[in-house]
Amino acid sequence: MTERADAGIPKLSSYARTEDKLFKNLFRNYQKWVRPVEYLNGTVQVKFGLAISQLVDVDEKNQLMTTNVWMKQEWVDMKLRWNPDDYLGITTIRVPSDSIWIPDIVLYDNADGRFEGSITKAVVKYDGTIIWTPPANYKSACIIDVTFFPFDLQNCSMKFGSWTYDGSQVDIFLEDFHVDKRDYFDNGEWEIVKATGSRGLRTDGSCRFPFITYSFIIRRLPLFYTLFLIIPCIGLSFLTILVFYLPSNGGEKISLCTSVLVSLTVFLLVIEEIIPSSSKVIPLIGEYLVFTMIFVTLSIVITVFAINIHHRSSSTHHGMAPWVRRIFLHRLPKLLCMRSHADRYAAPGCARTGLAGREGAVGGIKKGSTPDTSPLLSSRNNLRAALDSIRYITMHVVKENEVREVVQDWKFVAQVLDRVFLWAFLLVSVLGSALLFIPVIYKWANIIVPSHTGGIG
Repeated sequence: MTERADAGIPKLSSYARTEDKLFKNLFRNYQKWVRPVEYLNGTVQVKFGLAISQLVDVDEKNQLMTTNVWMKQEWVDMKLRWNPDDYLGITTIRVPSDSIWIPDIVLYDNADGRFEGSITKAVVKYDGTIIWTPPANYKSACIIDVTFFPFDLQNCSMKFGSWTYDGSQVDIFLEDFHVDKRDYFDNGEWEIVKATGSRGLRTDGSCRFPFITYSFIIRRLPLFYTLFLIIPCIGLSFLTILVFYLPSNGGEKISLCTSVLVSLTVFLLVIEEIIPSSSKVIPLIGEYLVFTMIFVTLSIVITVFAINIHHRSSSTHHGMAPWVRRIFLHRLPKLLCMRSHADRYAAPGCARTGLAGREGAVGGIKKGSTPDTSPLLSSRNNLRAALDSIRYITMHVVKENEVREVVQDWKFVAQVLDRVFLWAFLLVSVLGSALLFIPVIYKWANIIVPSHTGGIG
């Protein structure tokens, strides 16, 4: 057993010496600053592909997309070829990328100043083919459209190309239309709907510079914003409706309106911290908040007017107009299924008629009778004084009833006004929320991604 183990050592040492010899032979006169071409006007053909491992973040405020990617690059180096039969069948070796010529392909639309990838080893094959896949963490510029936030769809691109070589020296071709997502780690907020690449040419005078553009169509997952932003906003708008259900004799109506208005202001400040400051578009949730704030402001105005009507009386305002009485005391209560307003104006006339009859009877006794003895005259005087007292008390009670009825009429008008705006605001709130959110949600859930139109080369 020991002899067999010792016999294997020279073989391993021979392989290591052979690989060491291969390295020395390959890099003895190798110059990494010179393009690996056989002729001066030769072109290095570079196959370029992209694999994404993680979509780290999409910063709407600064309009940046942060990604972890692997840049797949493959080209042929004429100076790094050997015959495997001369080197114990060695077909591939790994060399540091900073010791060989590499294409200076960078991300053009980089936002943090780091244009190149990491320095990693490259795989070199015996026929001169080099495969280099450096990992990189990029922050690329991305124009964020927040019109339908948080049900938005973004199209962020990454543009790669050679920094110094034109197309006659280094030409770039797509390895695959699609970005490799086999090792992709899902993001909790964004979903990659489609990621494709295309090749383009930029002309600068007589030179043409090829570049590769990868488009990432990403869709936001709106569950977080729906639970903690949209639903509370909808709840606040419906709280505004309940203002018209509160009685007007207290101060709770105005307090509730102002509390809702302050809450909406806080939500606006939260959204302002999330989305970019732009005057071109207004986000969907911003439109809804502005709509709700106008809603609440109108409710405050209407509530102040209703409270003013509720506290009206004959001593502070003129009599109720006939059209107000006709609409708010007779017609609208029937349409709103409210209890009809009672007619309180028959009793005073009856009371006056009774008093007048009694007074006429007393007057008749006075006029139709002859002078009588002093006891009878005294009884008449007492009766007249009693009737005057009863008339005064009756008129006072009638006046109080009239004042009370006027106050009750105004209170009932305020109640009818509250009920009208309760149903009106409920209808506007439901229709406004539905018309604002349902089409956007339907569009978000049924996204049709446009087909790929680019080319490989």
